[in-house]
Amino acid sequence: MDTIPSLEELHAFAESLKPHPQGDLIAKTLRQLFAIAAEPGHTRLDWKIIRSTMRDMGTAISAFAPYQHRRKVAVFGSARTSASTAIYQEALRFSERIQELGFMVLTGAGGGVMEAGNRGAGKANSFGLNIDLPFEQDANPYIDRNGKLIDFRYFFTRKLFFIRESDGFAIFPGGMGTQDECFELLTLLQTGRTSPMPLVLVDPPGSNYWKNWDAYMRDQLLGNRLISPDDLELYWYTDDVEAAAKYIQHFYHIYHSSRYVDDLLILRLQVTLSDPYVAFLNIKFADILVSGEIQKSAFLPEEDLDETAQLPRLTLKFNRSSHGRLRQLIDAINDYLPEATRAGVAEEQV
Repeated sequence: MDTIPSLEELHAFAESLKPHPQGDLIAKTLRQLFAIAAEPGHTRLDWKIIRSTMRDMGTAISAFAPYQHRRKVAVFGSARTSASTAIYQEALRFSERIQELGFMVLTGAGGGVMEAGNRGAGKANSFGLNIDLPFEQDANPYIDRNGKLIDFRYFFTRKLFFIRESDGFAIFPGGMGTQDECFELLTLLQTGRTSPMPLVLVDPPGSNYWKNWDAYMRDQLLGNRLISPDDLELYWYTDDVEAAAKYIQHFYHIYHSSRYVDDLLILRLQVTLSDPYVAFLNIKFADILVSGEIQKSAFLPEEDLDETAQLPRLTLKFNRSSHGRLRQLIDAINDYLPEATRAGVAEEQV
């Protein structure tokens, strides 16, 4: 039976953490645990939840650590889709294609569309994020059990790692779980609680599943002023697998990543934009600025010194509400043609 460490053991452990690069955050985490433990009235169930949550997170962090520099796409859809259906075959082809374009694939590890995702990408290039369910959820055979199959106790920790590890999402027709995943993604993108990412909804040819869903979004949500027109920019639907894969790839054509430093949004790019093109962006997207202009920038001292330090940047004081318009800004950045600038015809582009 586990016992609480002695004061000497705790002191020795604390001393060992002093040189750790993340020692300050570890200390805050431990203090939070100690504070919870000191509060009266917490039940055994409370501590089981804390322990299982930390175990879920620790297992997932360790599994993904060797692949943190690989871009990944999450593939969502029904576990009930049989291999003979057009949906399964399209998910299979999409996963094959997105893997060819350099992305790894994440799925929920089950059957149906999830199986097609792992099967298409292959064991070396896909993960399965499994969940403990009383039905439907045996892990499919196309996942490497030695490191790429991750078992979660809770849906919320599983969802956290889908969001944390994914650089794009492809959603195929599915039931309540699929719709839950889709709307949670849209909520996070709409509110800026996750970084901008491409979300593509994929129908097999001849299907109206996502077409009808899009009509519902436009008629009921937009029509009743429950969302803004720009929110419709947060997703795209298609019945063309190649177009779906290229849609995700193009999102990272020039745009690399983003982060905030205080109230300044930093967009890291893979190409330096010309001055005329930045001027064009300032005209077209002035409505999303709180103040100032979109400006070219180098690495800022407040940023973490990592592999992105050498990338060119744009900085802007974004209003933090117009996330559909921010997505349009990223699209405009990705449509920039460096070769046109070198040829001296930037004016034609803008």
